[in-house]
Amino acid sequence: MPIFMKLNELQAAEGSRSSRMRKGRGRSAGKGKTAGRGQKGQKARGKTRLGFEGGQMPLYRRIPKRGFNNINRKEYAVVNVSRLEAFDNGAEVTPESLIAAGIVKNVKSGIKILGEGELSKKLTVKANKFSKSAQSAIENAGGSIEVI
Repeated sequence: MPIFMKLNELQAAEGSRSSRMRKGRGRSAGKGKTAGRGQKGQKARGKTRLGFEGGQMPLYRRIPKRGFNNINRKEYAVVNVSRLEAFDNGAEVTPESLIAAGIVKNVKSGIKILGEGELSKKLTVKANKFSKSAQSAIENAGGSIEVI
């Protein structure tokens, strides 16, 4: 019969853990007076903020900034027409069905259908946006589109 160890019986190996060093508690403690910071200077007196270079113009301000990030940007999950072949003929393709089929992981701001590839099945596709080539590919296959 195997012997099982209980979680409350777990212990570190003898001598593997030492108590933390308490600094500034007198000379006999080993880290008294200056507490391992040495004599005077900026590092002995306090912390400096992240990226501080002693008053020199810091790197993040020396490097030129380029571009613009639009906070109102909408990012769409894109699906090519060729990926819609996974659905049965006559099926209704919605964002939920695309997630269920594993074609899309994250809907983001919506779904956009692009026209790359061929489509041979008659589908009703519901999405937020369609490219012109995707729209014509779906309608040429006998299907219909619906903007949601």
